[in-house]
Amino acid sequence: MFIESFKVESPNVEYTENEIHSVYTYETTELVHENRKGTYQWIVKPKSVKYEFKTDVHVPKLGVMLVGWGGNNGSTLTAGVIANREGISWATKDKVQQANYFGSLTQASSIRVGSFNGEEIYAPFKSLLPMVNPDDIVFGGWDISDMNLADAMARARVLDIDLQKQLRPYMESIIPLPGIYDPDFIAANQGSRANNVIKGTKQEQVQHIIKDIREFKEKNKVDKVVVLWTANTERYSNVIEGLNDTVENLLGSVDKNEAEISPSTLYAIACVMENVPFINGSPQNTFVPGLIDLAIRRNTLIGGDDFKSGQTKMKSVLVDFLVGAGIKPTSIVSYNHLGNNDGMNLSAPQTFRSKEISKSNVVDDMVSSNGILFEPGEHPDHVVVIKYVPYVADSKRAMDEYTSEIFLGGRNTIVMHNTCEDSLLAAPIILDLVLLAELSTRIQLKSEDEVCLIFNS
Repeated sequence: MFIESFKVESPNVEYTENEIHSVYTYETTELVHENRKGTYQWIVKPKSVKYEFKTDVHVPKLGVMLVGWGGNNGSTLTAGVIANREGISWATKDKVQQANYFGSLTQASSIRVGSFNGEEIYAPFKSLLPMVNPDDIVFGGWDISDMNLADAMARARVLDIDLQKQLRPYMESIIPLPGIYDPDFIAANQGSRANNVIKGTKQEQVQHIIKDIREFKEKNKVDKVVVLWTANTERYSNVIEGLNDTVENLLGSVDKNEAEISPSTLYAIACVMENVPFINGSPQNTFVPGLIDLAIRRNTLIGGDDFKSGQTKMKSVLVDFLVGAGIKPTSIVSYNHLGNNDGMNLSAPQTFRSKEISKSNVVDDMVSSNGILFEPGEHPDHVVVIKYVPYVADSKRAMDEYTSEIFLGGRNTIVMHNTCEDSLLAAPIILDLVLLAELSTRIQLKSEDEVCLIFNS
């Protein structure tokens, strides 16, 4: 059975006019290495940690500012929210399609809440706590191209033509704010788009972004703003002692206009200074040590390392299954080709390297968890290839071969083909990230003997 909403009656939960108070005891274990009768042994001991949560039930008017608003992801997400808000339907070659939020954890998934007369009862994920309705989000953002969002939607070649025609009147007047452009951090082939850029030093650019956030908030009368990077993948920044390793060094480097401070880090600095959550949707190392320390110091939410909507998501699931089943992956070869602007930008070696690192990292934790299958320092052979093929546009192809060692030296090979509608997978994830980021700013928690902290800390 499916129900739309529920209320909890429990000695651990209290509802007030403005807040929900709850207590949760986390049962876990801890290990100690102790000398017992002359020999050291690992001892596992139970551990309970009591947490108190306080959630503000007031749902704010939310503004979302996207970096790379005119790209495939930004235009697709904006179009999708408008289509849902306006109740748009359109003709495809198969049927009349209604707008929906399929692919969104918060909007399209359910949770088990209990049983009734022996029947399992499920409710929407979004009914867990008061959350922003995505139809009410006010969008804004930046892009290095001044193309209006209707033309950007057409350029992306993601949505059906009938839907595009109905959305055009809503989107053709929307033009992104100028963005920060540094050709040293992205592929040279992006230069032709860069006709809408913020000039000046890096400090001036940070102040410009801060001004944009404040003006957007005031103009649209929103209570809160969340910023999300969905722009081009950047190359990795060099983490250098004295440059970006501490808060003071990072901010000093911005003041000195140091070349190695990336645009994504500049956006993140501006957001942290404004106590605005910043989410990174690309695989570069935006969060250098100095920025992480700044966010901790100011108790501001930062997070994210690539959306992982297609091949990488499948890889994390499959490798976890194989290692968990006692099967030893020995070779993982991943091939992609895509034709959108993300693929064009990733055709440059320096930006591809960021993606390669991100795709490879998902294997590391699973491998290190099993000392029976893998010796210390041993890893599967892991190769990632990405090619730019303009014809396939946003319909990315991903092909993977997983070779594993099984019982008595046997071999097992799994081959997978995945056709990913790239932006249609990413857009609902972006939506979830901004909704959950906003929710986290309304949750406070404390454990025993701790001061109260904002949830995102």
